[in-house]
Amino acid sequence: MSTTTTQKQTGLTLIEMMVALAIGSFLMVGAIQIYNQSRQAFVVNESIARVQETAQFAMDTIEADLRMASNWGRNSRGLAVEGRSIIGDANPRGLPLPANNCAADWALNLALPIDGVNNGYGLACPATGGTQANSDVITIRRASVVPAPLEAGRLQVQTTRIQGEVFADGNVPTTFSAADSATHNLLVSSYYVAPTSTLIAGVPTLRRHRLIGGGAGGPTIVDEEVAPGIENIQIQLGIDVDADNTVDRYVNPGNQIYDPTAAGYIPGARVMTARIWMIVRSVDFEAGVGDTRDYRPGDVVLGVQSDSFRRMQVSKTILLRNART
Repeated sequence: MSTTTTQKQTGLTLIEMMVALAIGSFLMVGAIQIYNQSRQAFVVNESIARVQETAQFAMDTIEADLRMASNWGRNSRGLAVEGRSIIGDANPRGLPLPANNCAADWALNLALPIDGVNNGYGLACPATGGTQANSDVITIRRASVVPAPLEAGRLQVQTTRIQGEVFADGNVPTTFSAADSATHNLLVSSYYVAPTSTLIAGVPTLRRHRLIGGGAGGPTIVDEEVAPGIENIQIQLGIDVDADNTVDRYVNPGNQIYDPTAAGYIPGARVMTARIWMIVRSVDFEAGVGDTRDYRPGDVVLGVQSDSFRRMQVSKTILLRNART
């Protein structure tokens, strides 16, 4: 005779279900909070990275030009290059110049490899999108690093170790031998800040006027957008006034002490370094961001912006490779 044992099955009680739901809800809320915090951290980090990336790109672009300022090919003495602007004559050789020239001596003032305008614009060529208040203009003159083929209609520089000449007819000047001289393109750029970008409306941007040319049209100037998000640039120039290859003082662009054509010129004064500041702004505003920093780049006081854009102030001192004697 066998005995069968029957076990009674029971379900969850109401209390047990409520406890399980409470624990599950608590875990779900925690998971959602962790997700939201992680997402917010990602958005913030992404925004910071974009601002840093813009700052790096803009600084690298200007630095590449600045480091090579006063490079004329085989020598670095702008005053030894014939055909440059001289006192009283912006174009002594009657070379073709851009119709949209930024100044009479903008392309040929090789005695000033670096110049600019302090907290203003001051160029004759129009600025695309207008100009940002209280931002500097930086003008850099140099020759291409790599020798260039002869090209009629383009401003070029023929140089030896001791002299040079600007020309534009596509022929090596008769005073030079092609065997012991080199041809380089003349490069001139003026960097400025416009209050609005042509790529992203309403966003301040770094732009530049750049000398190009060639062919029957002759040299011309193009206005290029470099980096949206740059809100202000400032520059100060480190000057050596006693020919010891060290910086004796920093001055704002336009100061007469380094300009050989100015009454306040100190004979022998040379630009050795350039100190650059940039205010970089995010493209979009960010909820919860309150910019309360007091910005004072260079010699300008921009104050507290009090808005919801993320900003970063960056600076760098750049040594001119061709400045030392």
